[in-house]
Amino acid sequence: MARPRLYRKIRFNPDITYFKPQGVPMRFLEVVELTTEEVESLRLKNIKDLDQIECAKRMKTSQSTFQRILSSAYKKIAKALIDGKAIRIRTTRNF
Repeated sequence: MARPRLYRKIRFNPDITYFKPQGVPMRFLEVVELTTEEVESLRLKNIKDLDQIECAKRMKTSQSTFQRILSSAYKKIAKALIDGKAIRIRTTRNF
């Protein structure tokens, strides 16, 4: 049986949840989905400019888990930019 997923502290819920290449209708695009955890990790590391230790503390997770979340976000964004895919942020409105 798989280990249950732990609750992570998310303090940001974006108003805009889709980004897409200009001039291409959504119906022709594949979508890459980012989780709120991944967006929060990007926000803490790149916008707030915190170090990995502080980011992990704020998300109430280990440093290694934080790094895996951040790496996953970077990979998905790079894939969307290079392959011309839309990005959807999967939001949860209860925090």
